[in-house]
Amino acid sequence: MVLTLIGSPMSSCTRRVRTVLYEKGVGFTLRTIDLSKAEQKSEEYLKMQPFGQIPVLDLSDDGFTVFESRAITRYIAAKYANQGTKLIPDPKALKAVALFEQAASVEQADFDPYATGIAKHSDTLNAKFDGYERMLNKQRYLASNSDLWHLPYGKVVEKLAPQLFESHPKVNPWWHSLKTRPAWIEASKP
Repeated sequence: MVLTLIGSPMSSCTRRVRTVLYEKGVGFTLRTIDLSKAEQKSEEYLKMQPFGQIPVLDLSDDGFTVFESRAITRYIAAKYANQGTKLIPDPKALKAVALFEQAASVEQADFDPYATGIAKHSDTLNAKFDGYERMLNKQRYLASNSDLWHLPYGKVVEKLAPQLFESHPKVNPWWHSLKTRPAWIEASKP
């Protein structure tokens, strides 16, 4: 099966998917979309992604495509469950699944929106990191490797407001452990 990731190499959501592909050791081809030319709004592209957003995973061998970076990463993690880093819990381990879903929801609802608007939301994000501190007092990760989803916008936060990480003694090493993962470093290359 040939996996083709359609997106922009420096897009946060494309990098989220690339990170998971590298973590799982899954080969893929990146087909670059030129956002400056609005290629994601072309008629052909809109057949795969009706909102004209990136990325899309195209499994052309069987005609299957999936969009939305978190959906793509979950698909990859499940399809290649026995390969590379274990990213999602066994579906039969209900407590582990609940904690995974909890962390995934926290990232999507309590981190991502504020990280994308860091200048506007730094006070709110600081308060969210206080909650992360409480969670990380009990465990090394919020849940598991789903914490990787923090990487794209976490790098934005780190660049614009590094003190948000540095002022939280549990969040800072947690963040460092995520951003230094080889898969993220590889996915961050143009």
